[in-house]
Amino acid sequence: MAEFVYEARARTGETRKGVMEAEDIEAVHNRLKAQNLSPVKVKKKPKELSLSIGSPVSDKELVIFTRQFATMIDAGLPLVQCLEILSSQGENKELAKILKDVKSYVEQGGTFSDALKRHPKVFDELYVNLVAAGELGGILDTILQRLAVYIEKRVKLKSQVRGAMIYPSIIALVAVAVLVILLTWVIPAFQAMFMDFGGEDALPGITRFVINVSEGFVNNLPLLIVVTIVSTIAFIVSYRTKGGKRFWHNVLLTAPLLGPVMRKIAVARFTRTLGTLLASGVPILDGMAVVAKSAGNVVVENAVNLVAEKIREGRTMAEPLMETKVFPPMVVQMIGVGEQTGALDQMLNKIADFYEEEVDAAVAALTSLLEPIMLVVMGGMVGFMLIAMYLPIFSIAGNIQAE
Repeated sequence: MAEFVYEARARTGETRKGVMEAEDIEAVHNRLKAQNLSPVKVKKKPKELSLSIGSPVSDKELVIFTRQFATMIDAGLPLVQCLEILSSQGENKELAKILKDVKSYVEQGGTFSDALKRHPKVFDELYVNLVAAGELGGILDTILQRLAVYIEKRVKLKSQVRGAMIYPSIIALVAVAVLVILLTWVIPAFQAMFMDFGGEDALPGITRFVINVSEGFVNNLPLLIVVTIVSTIAFIVSYRTKGGKRFWHNVLLTAPLLGPVMRKIAVARFTRTLGTLLASGVPILDGMAVVAKSAGNVVVENAVNLVAEKIREGRTMAEPLMETKVFPPMVVQMIGVGEQTGALDQMLNKIADFYEEEVDAAVAALTSLLEPIMLVVMGGMVGFMLIAMYLPIFSIAGNIQAE
């Protein structure tokens, strides 16, 4: 189906403009006539060239929109009027444009969830599914409030992931930069000075070692740059393959210090998302499909898909979860209790609350542990090189005083 821009006249003489999705122009004419509108102009909507990367709407803006929309629906305002108000008062022009398109689609008889589905960069599959469940159950305001809470918690979890990844990366980059500067400029300057004082033969072994490392680094710098570029390209290419992405995601989950944190983040994301979906009335198999796509880790995604297959065969969730060996035994046992008591959604949200707090503590512990380790390693390398360079200077100074 294609989108058509139309201009029509109502019986009152009022001109109406909008966008309609239909198979052809004739179908648009028929639908307009069915709405007691006389078509004036109908043409196929040209495709827009989008240069934006990712969503044009931030998570914060999405939370504000969702909360405001929920409040208006709860107050009894019609859906179309809510969309009209929110599209006219927002500061984000892209969001306003999207809401106007959603309003136009709803006015043409489409459902709110189908209208949101037309903008996947802003409203993901989880958002659309929850809205659809809210429409069917007549609890759209409640669902929207849950969505706002979920997005806020998701944003917090994302920032924790960034905190766990960015800090050690920055420290490592600084250490590499310092090392390159020392090997490329500082040590050769000392080497030239030592040559002026009588050559390298009388230098201590530690000093000769550092100078040799510096010479090797400088002489092979073009080769090292090529190897670095090739390695980076190889990593990117391998990451884009199914097997490569699974390998690197598995490395991330099993890494000595970072692995436990990433596993807790995966558990928190899985339980929060599935708990929110089930509490909103989404069937468990549909919920598992959404959770798998939003897992953010191929290993976890495969595990969730495997569990969904076992549930489809008639098994409970807890047993296949244990078989995947991705989720901790305590989590699996609590999910099993939730299934037995018929309160799986509540249990999942309790697990999510617990693990989100655990992630907070784990990220803080990881940062406090990595900071001294990185500083000691970096300080050790710099100190070793400086000592190696200053030993001959002390020797030369002693010889001058003796003379």
